[in-house]
Amino acid sequence: MLQYIQHRDEQHLHQVIESGQRLVRHFAKLYGPGGITEDLIQCGLEGLLKAAYRYDPQRGTAFCTYASHCIIGEIRHYLRKEAAYCRPIWAVKMQEKINETIERTIRETGETLSIERIAEKLNIQVEGIMEAQRAGWVPLDELDIRKVRHREYRSFELPIEDKIALQQVLATLSDLQRKVIDMLFYRSLTQTETAELLGISQRKVSRILQRSLDLLAKRMTSE
Repeated sequence: MLQYIQHRDEQHLHQVIESGQRLVRHFAKLYGPGGITEDLIQCGLEGLLKAAYRYDPQRGTAFCTYASHCIIGEIRHYLRKEAAYCRPIWAVKMQEKINETIERTIRETGETLSIERIAEKLNIQVEGIMEAQRAGWVPLDELDIRKVRHREYRSFELPIEDKIALQQVLATLSDLQRKVIDMLFYRSLTQTETAELLGISQRKVSRILQRSLDLLAKRMTSE
């Protein structure tokens, strides 16, 4: 890369692209819902080219790190644009965690994670990571949620399959019921504070809460 920075010629640019092919294929495989495709390779190469043109060594970032962000950006843009199917909430959240883990690790250590390392960091089976990456590219009924399972039990941490089940059940509640659950359990508000924000009585909040918990318990046990 330093030779290209000094000369800015086609010969040294070609060398940069050749040496970056492995990095492109790595991210194409990692993000590709059905494996590596020519379209993903092409997007990755466009990201690599942008990195070569824009890289500034004076900023103190290694070229590999900068190129990784550019390649990922192009591939993810393509995937968002071309995805043909809706993604369930659990898959959206998992994809966000996968992306966040990949980019944070590159930013902090420069390491390009394998799918096995991602699975280890997120405590999810490898096949679960792969299934989440398919979301948006296959119909909902082709996603096998049974593949999304935790790797090992961790104290005080709800296993991923239980989190997904809870998300699916919460989605069946009414908008008002979800707001009450969110305010009381996720934002740690009191029933009085919740009532004031929603413009209803505290007694009604209490009734909604009890009804919601009864429904959640019933639907969770029937899953």
